[in-house]
Amino acid sequence: MSVRIVVVDDHELVRAGFHMILDAQPDMEVVAEASDGAQAVEMATRLRPDVVLMDIRMPRMDGLEATRRLAGPDVRDPVKVLVLTTFDLDDHVYEALRAGASGFLLKDLRRDDLVNAVRVVAAGDALLAPSITRRLIGEFARPPRPEERPTPELGGLTAREREVLSLMARGRSNAEIAAGLVIGEETVKTHVSNVLAKLHLRDRVHAVILAYEIGLVRPGVR
Repeated sequence: MSVRIVVVDDHELVRAGFHMILDAQPDMEVVAEASDGAQAVEMATRLRPDVVLMDIRMPRMDGLEATRRLAGPDVRDPVKVLVLTTFDLDDHVYEALRAGASGFLLKDLRRDDLVNAVRVVAAGDALLAPSITRRLIGEFARPPRPEERPTPELGGLTAREREVLSLMARGRSNAEIAAGLVIGEETVKTHVSNVLAKLHLRDRVHAVILAYEIGLVRPGVR
């Protein structure tokens, strides 16, 4: 079965470029394009695509609000949203992840990275490319003051699971975590699953957000 995609961007040439790249894949089909967030919400609600490729800055309704309406914590049947950003201009990536996005891409990415990212998100995984994560989280995740920090129960995590959570938040891939801790990748995957289950988190992206919010790791510290 093909991965069904809605491409959302207010620039026609950008939409056309993404449409052409994705539609050329044998396992992908772009079912619609939208030029703003309101149109994206309407189309995604009606067509129920596997992935919505969402720009942030758009007229009428921006990508943040559209993401919140399609994938936010109060949405009963969320749609997977992959957010696009120019990074140097957009200062809302962190907010987009909190709104329910399954990951984010930089608009200057390579063709193969775009295709792979859509496949990853369609498969139900969160996209946290290590190089992008380090830049974005380091830039946007302001460490909260002690009085602002939530106090989730981390006592349920083992020492190894805390270690894995900390490395995830620093943008390490499963392979990098496995190499650093001298354990197998399957073991890392088990630890990641345990962390998500014990902390009642939807995916890896939200584990990273939590780690920064509670001060387990700090921006700029690797």
